[in-house]
Amino acid sequence: MNDINWGELSFGYMKTDYNVRSYYRNGKWSELEISDSEQVTMHIASTCLHYGQEAFEGLKAFRGKDRKIRIFRMRDNALRLQASSRGVKMAEFPVEMFERAVLEVVKRNERFVPPYESGASLYIRPLLIGTSAQVGVKPGNEYLFMVFATPVGPYFKTGFKPTPYIIIRSFDRAAPQGTGTIKIGGNYAASLAAGEIAHEKGYSAVLYLDAKEKKFIDECGPANFFGIKNNTYITPRSASILPSITNKSLMVLAEELGIRVECRPVPVEELATFEEAGACGTAAVISPVSRIDDIEEKKSYVFSSDGTPGPVCLKLYNKLRAIQYGDEEDKYGWVTVL
Repeated sequence: MNDINWGELSFGYMKTDYNVRSYYRNGKWSELEISDSEQVTMHIASTCLHYGQEAFEGLKAFRGKDRKIRIFRMRDNALRLQASSRGVKMAEFPVEMFERAVLEVVKRNERFVPPYESGASLYIRPLLIGTSAQVGVKPGNEYLFMVFATPVGPYFKTGFKPTPYIIIRSFDRAAPQGTGTIKIGGNYAASLAAGEIAHEKGYSAVLYLDAKEKKFIDECGPANFFGIKNNTYITPRSASILPSITNKSLMVLAEELGIRVECRPVPVEELATFEEAGACGTAAVISPVSRIDDIEEKKSYVFSSDGTPGPVCLKLYNKLRAIQYGDEEDKYGWVTVL
């Protein structure tokens, strides 16, 4: 793999050697199948195409200084995929099979796991889709589970550097009691229009407010939001936010570092009191926020005026990365070592 410039990788798709698949038919899942094809053949009336019966996950594998490969919190991803399946009435994929599929994909694409200190990692994408042929609105009875992998660089081109976000009230990411708490493509489709407006105006992403009252902070585009003040890590709780595995990890690490943790509704006005702010998720780990512009209210909340991440964001980012790469002890059993 000498022809890959690991340090210049973007967050995108690159062909790798193998993917893994399993089919749900007649009430049971097939044994895992290895494929070298990038294509999927399905019926034109598949429920994933017409009724959004689809869910996905994202996790990463890292190569450590010891050259060993570590996969981060894959069981949590397996359980979250099951929660998403329940949300859109798909057959649940067994946790143990999910873990076997992820391990198989990483092993078979080992040559694509970037080297230590390259700033890149192997992104793993499990995907579950409805494949039954039907035109009535009801859950299907056939499904396809797949896992593929691709090496990626940082999610934002700037890497671990603060970037600006914008509040746009004319779009909602997800409705309360809707599908915001599960990881399905529809939530991301709903964010594309506002996301494009944000990018055109020079912002990294949209900070969404709650869909019901537009009073509380929801998510920021593809990630959970958190703010830091008075040695406290504060992250929104609502009925429309996806429970981020990275956010859950950061909350544990914050407490270990002596930082209080609060998961609660966060009014938009509270942005004025935060010393630091960040977006967190598998893709970006932590993306520090430089400022949040609320154009409609003619307000700008600044968290970094000199372009550097705040001390708490930096400490949490370094600690989580150290566990992922094996530089620091994994006290929590988060990491699977190949």
